[in-house]
Amino acid sequence: MDDVFLTSEIVVTGRLVDASNATLFGHLIDDENFKIIYKPIAGERPLWDFPSGSLANREVAAYIFSELFDFNIVPRTVLREGPYGLGMVQEWKSNSQPDNLIDIGQSDHPDLRKMAIFDALINNGDRKYGHLLILENAQIQGCDHGVTFHVEDKLRSVLWQFAGSPFSQSEISLIKEIIKFDLTSALGDYLNTEEIAAITLRAEQLAKESSLPLPATDRPAIPWPPV
Repeated sequence: MDDVFLTSEIVVTGRLVDASNATLFGHLIDDENFKIIYKPIAGERPLWDFPSGSLANREVAAYIFSELFDFNIVPRTVLREGPYGLGMVQEWKSNSQPDNLIDIGQSDHPDLRKMAIFDALINNGDRKYGHLLILENAQIQGCDHGVTFHVEDKLRSVLWQFAGSPFSQSEISLIKEIIKFDLTSALGDYLNTEEIAAITLRAEQLAKESSLPLPATDRPAIPWPPV
């Protein structure tokens, strides 16, 4: 299916109108049951603090980072051509936002803790409840990772229930693995040198503090709106 995911023509059937950037829904022409989200770079809304046309790359980098270190946070995501040009294409997770989404998002589910660590490492500036995906097997994943990997501290999240919690030994081991890893070889096609170096710096800071980060006090710590 990976080859089809990369090469099959995309058929756009709708648009998610609440999204700030062009976010299109569709399927692969070779498999109508394979639903996708397609965000063409041409439809990205300019942001004052992120380079224009870079959000799709950041979404793909978040997926690669998630897979490299077994976070399993991000649905399969690639950068490829579509009907409106090059863009991010991600596997759609259907029926993944139940009515009790916020209650789940405020829980101590282990996948949310893992996501909080992931977000701290990728510097996610936009972790809303609406970006949580509750899968049928009760696993939790996340979407919308365009506002990530900035060199300046941008972390904003609704997952502060773990703030200040000491890392377990396995979590510390993972962070140390990230510090030693050659991230340029994995992410160099999607992020610049400074952004990649900043990942290592964040990991080193987390290892030094030995706990999940606390909310920022010099800026809003929760994205708005939070859903």
